[in-house]
Amino acid sequence: MSDGRRSYTFQELISQNALEIGDGYRAKNSELGGSGPAFMRAGRLSTRGWDWDGIERFHASLESKVAGKTSRPGDTVITTKGNSTGRTGYVPPGTISFVYSPHLSYWRSRDVNIIDGRYLRYWAISPELMEQIKSLAHGTDMAPYLSLSDQKRLLITLPNIGDQRAVASVLGALDDKIAVNECIASTYEQLLQCRYAELGLTEEPNPETAMLVTGLVTFNPKLAKPAAGESIYVDMAALPTRLASIPTWTRRVPKPGPRFMNGDTLLARITPCLENGKTGYVDFMEDGEVGLGSTEFIVMRSLPGVPSELSYFLARDSRFRAHAIRNMVGTSGRQRVSAVDAANYQVNRPDADALAAFGEEASAAFTHTKSLQAESRTLAALRDTLLPQLMSGRLRVKDAEKIVEDAT
Repeated sequence: MSDGRRSYTFQELISQNALEIGDGYRAKNSELGGSGPAFMRAGRLSTRGWDWDGIERFHASLESKVAGKTSRPGDTVITTKGNSTGRTGYVPPGTISFVYSPHLSYWRSRDVNIIDGRYLRYWAISPELMEQIKSLAHGTDMAPYLSLSDQKRLLITLPNIGDQRAVASVLGALDDKIAVNECIASTYEQLLQCRYAELGLTEEPNPETAMLVTGLVTFNPKLAKPAAGESIYVDMAALPTRLASIPTWTRRVPKPGPRFMNGDTLLARITPCLENGKTGYVDFMEDGEVGLGSTEFIVMRSLPGVPSELSYFLARDSRFRAHAIRNMVGTSGRQRVSAVDAANYQVNRPDADALAAFGEEASAAFTHTKSLQAESRTLAALRDTLLPQLMSGRLRVKDAEKIVEDAT
């Protein structure tokens, strides 16, 4: 990478009309519930991107009123309040526009000859920003907060625009491949959801064919305590909201909590995680290995002879989820559904041949998805290794390109 690197404050770049920053729109409940622009809350931004399931929308008549707080492709986004302060995201090309909520701020390149939008996105996950966030995000009585004034004080080091584009291209090649893998996984799930629906399990049960779902799936099955030492642990933050694969996990000394193994489904049982769709399929452990999860999970396991993937598609079934939500109890904001109440649910008895055919198709798709997710984790680790070296100039783009070419 060539010399010519220069540091700017965000305020300096704003004054040069090279950068625009802004925050979101404070929506009233009465303004939502329509069919107009989508309203994106901070909680819908995760490491897997934006969650669109069940997105709230403004009334169409408000479109011009909220236009100034609307996303554009190429925006870099940062959360500004709460324990997630400093989490960043990106609005890739092709994304449907949405209105930012007050706890999201956007950074937008206004002069592509000074700041490359995708380079800005990678800078937003670099050590240079993370170290500043730690010192700038100050607390209130309620939670950490990162104001627009704080953001204007951020210091960014920019190489020349050619090097910015080259860095963004190298890192982008890895993220583009990860996105392709996720698109394939999403397509598999959509197809399998259709196959699952053909089993008749999504329909209101016919009295002649009705059965309790416990004839197909067991809830919170008993498992022996994990072996001594650290074991796999999955927390609530790791559960996805729209795809089966659980992208991250940790290890810790075993403590009380639900136990699971490969082939099990983890279902969040507490508000708002249940309503938000937090659900995952376990396929990343060694055979026979036992893991531990948050105490706010329900573990679902298909019975012998039933495809293991069926428990996952049951957990994603909108009729089942509505049943679980109706049976939540507790104080406002801390409501939960018990495994017993979730299991008290009737379905139509599926045809045995159709069930077996579903199992074969689901097994093949999930096996391929597992390999894609393993590849994506490898690519993400490579990106995270290259990123700080490229951003600091310690690694030349030409050398990074060779590494990426060999990896992909």
